[in-house]
Amino acid sequence: MATSASLGEPSRRDFLFIATGAVGAVGVASVIWPLIDQMNPDASTLAAASTEVDISNIAVGQIVTVKWRGKPIFVRHRTPKEIEAARAVPLDQLRDPATDASRVEKPEWLVVIGICTHLGCVPLGHQGAYDGWFCPCHGSVYDTSGRIRQGPAPYNLVVPIYKFTSATKITIG
Repeated sequence: MATSASLGEPSRRDFLFIATGAVGAVGVASVIWPLIDQMNPDASTLAAASTEVDISNIAVGQIVTVKWRGKPIFVRHRTPKEIEAARAVPLDQLRDPATDASRVEKPEWLVVIGICTHLGCVPLGHQGAYDGWFCPCHGSVYDTSGRIRQGPAPYNLVVPIYKFTSATKITIG
């Protein structure tokens, strides 16, 4: 026959068992937490995750190079003539077809990663037959929208993730 103590009322032993388990769980968590926390990226990595560019001092027609994640980023303040020329290119003339509108958030601002898609060189701005970029290493020529037009590069200059945070600031990354 079962006694009333064994059926439903907690005993001192039940309390000690639960308390010991709770203290053990807190102890394990306090040991494991530093091991998990050390896997988070350090402050310098988080700082490199995005960069803010002040575009208020970039003149029309000027290209500014900034660094993001160790890569050069070209920010080009395009002229109306450059925008018109970029929009007028038929897609069937492009090796890596992309409309100008798909590569820019605002027509007057082009933001691209400044690394040639052929072998990773850094192209020179305001160069080449299309007044875009010219890679002197192997002769790749990009237009004012960063699209490959001549040479061995297989793809357009890459457009990074960016957004306009104000009328004068762009956040890249």
